[in-house]
Amino acid sequence: MSETQRTSPIKNFLAGGVGGICCVSAGHPLDTIKVRLQTMPKPAPGQLPLYSGTFDCAKKTVVKEGVLGLYKGMAAPLAGVTPMFAVCFFGFGVGKRLQQKSPEDQLTYLQLFNAGMFSGIFTTAIMTPGERIKCLLQVQAAGTGVEHKYAGPVDCAKKLYKEGGIRSIYKGTAATLLRGIV
Repeated sequence: MSETQRTSPIKNFLAGGVGGICCVSAGHPLDTIKVRLQTMPKPAPGQLPLYSGTFDCAKKTVVKEGVLGLYKGMAAPLAGVTPMFAVCFFGFGVGKRLQQKSPEDQLTYLQLFNAGMFSGIFTTAIMTPGERIKCLLQVQAAGTGVEHKYAGPVDCAKKLYKEGGIRSIYKGTAATLLRGIV
């Protein structure tokens, strides 16, 4: 296959979707632990923190909630991962083409970097709601004192929209965009 031949958008979509599902499935337990460590309540004077570290958080989560407790909030990122990766691949292709005078032009490392940054702009609209919902569900850990306000991702999205409209669902977009392009 020559370098100038375009890859099928359907192949990009499927490859991005399968790769994204594998990525989310493998990384989500660690993401849950990270979010719980970052959002655990400050202990009262003389009391120990809720978690002493990564392994303690993982152990307490599994003991209190079972292994599935590590996967709380995973439905939102899974739902968005296939279109997000497909859009990311598309944005990368557009970013490359914008910098080429002809399809045969080889891009420099800086141009490839720029195309990668450009792809982050495309994914932000899909990624932000999923990230917001995922984080809100992850902090609803048993025994953390955080109110269990949401029954799941759909319930969370509905309540966020009811509370503050689309702006509430897209809260954090600027930070997500910066993370996506850097």
